[in-house]
Amino acid sequence: MILRLHHRMNTENSLSHAMYWFVFCKDELLLERTPDGYGIPLQAEPPVPLAAWHTQLVLPDLDGHASRAVRIDAPVTGIPRFEMKGLRACFGVLSPALYAHAGKGAELLYWDGNTRFCGVCGAPMRLHTHISKRCTNCGKEVWPQLATAIIVLVRRKDEILLVHANNFRGDYYGLVAGFVETGESLEECVRREVWEETRIRVTNIRYVASQPWPYPCGLMTGFVADYDGGEICLQREELGAGGWYDKNHLPPIPGKVSLARRLIDAWLEGQLA
Repeated sequence: MILRLHHRMNTENSLSHAMYWFVFCKDELLLERTPDGYGIPLQAEPPVPLAAWHTQLVLPDLDGHASRAVRIDAPVTGIPRFEMKGLRACFGVLSPALYAHAGKGAELLYWDGNTRFCGVCGAPMRLHTHISKRCTNCGKEVWPQLATAIIVLVRRKDEILLVHANNFRGDYYGLVAGFVETGESLEECVRREVWEETRIRVTNIRYVASQPWPYPCGLMTGFVADYDGGEICLQREELGAGGWYDKNHLPPIPGKVSLARRLIDAWLEGQLA
């Protein structure tokens, strides 16, 4: 009885000090196999040996546990309980909370790797807080930067505009999207991107939803708009194909990881006003 109680106390103590370890090698995340599928290692010590030069950043607590984002040099292999998987492929494999936390870790690691030196004087940068750095020479401070983009579902009566971008990894069709430029509003960006890529004019632009997009550091803002004239003329540098499609004749569409799919599904289900 004493042995069992001692074991239980040790286990509870270990769990109370355990933290989540989001371990990345390039764009792959270390997953732990569980009886129910996959999770993120939750333990007091790192799940793999870490060298002094391996990046380790503090993430916000999750479910009452501390969290760390770690960058290692080589993928973890040969350990049956672990598997490396691309972050995008982790959607639907991890719980929504773990996937979102992994995305934040990936973005912070990307930011850290791209802000090693000061953009003003060239001196080394050092962490000042968990999400800021300060130049060791001139004191310049930097924070993680987001690349803001729009994505828009354009409607024409019972049809929507779908396009196949040249950089898509697959034969699916998605929605017009693009990065917001300096000096323009989100709505102005919607009009500009649709016009530049398709020569279509839009009206009644309305915000729907947003989504972190950690590939590598984006924020997608989703809109719906109505067709207001013009004939499709694709910007071939960006798009390989495109056209109007109704609900009964859709081409392959993006997976559920994307905001594009959420907008298309909302349209299919009649949820867009």
